[in-house]
Amino acid sequence: MKLLEGKNILITGASRGIGRAVALRCAEQGANIGFTYLSSVEKGEALVTELESYGVKAVGYRSDASILLSAQELIKSFTKDFSSLDALVNNAGITRDNLLLRMSEDQWDDIMRVNLKSVYNLTKSAARPFMKQRSGSIINMSSVVGAKGNAGQANYAASKAGMIGFTKSIALELGSRNIRCNAIAPGFIETEMTAQLDPKMIAEWESGIPLKRSGKADEVADAVIFLASDMSAYITGQVLHVNGGMYT
Repeated sequence: MKLLEGKNILITGASRGIGRAVALRCAEQGANIGFTYLSSVEKGEALVTELESYGVKAVGYRSDASILLSAQELIKSFTKDFSSLDALVNNAGITRDNLLLRMSEDQWDDIMRVNLKSVYNLTKSAARPFMKQRSGSIINMSSVVGAKGNAGQANYAASKAGMIGFTKSIALELGSRNIRCNAIAPGFIETEMTAQLDPKMIAEWESGIPLKRSGKADEVADAVIFLASDMSAYITGQVLHVNGGMYT
């Protein structure tokens, strides 16, 4: 039997990278998928077709997770289109890297709005349907940078560290209703974004990772499958580090 057979999962920011891998791997394991995208309608429609090839239901929503009203409407639409909301994956995120002395207020605010406020927006909006059915799994996509920091990413690190604190607090608040909340903290993962980097820089980073390689998006997706499935029924308030040992 597939690990997510019949479960209905909502994933934010799934048109590319880790979010896209999560959507596809969850569909492969039998989950019906709702996902959000912001810019490319074409990519969103293409992903729906790919997901449906696994024999599951798939719906793409053009929605901005950083806006509370949009998040509320998204949850309403999802619960109307699907019979239940079994897992929420807060994956939407951006980077605006710069050294602190050069970082603009907009670069700080944009990161907080998209990376952190979106988690508040979606979790708050999904809390009622989760509480009504007395079950649910919330999975927040943090980062190794949120645990160890990184020069030139003070804004990004703060948003991802904030996500970890939020995760632990929500686990305490909603645990009595059988609602779990965990975070995943990926390390250096191969995506379309990292493919643009200098190969020499990538090799240097990989040399400092105990497993001596970068991670695959599917490997992060496998962690999501575990936390969305009944295999993790007694796990909440935790941070699962998927980083090849670069932070322990």
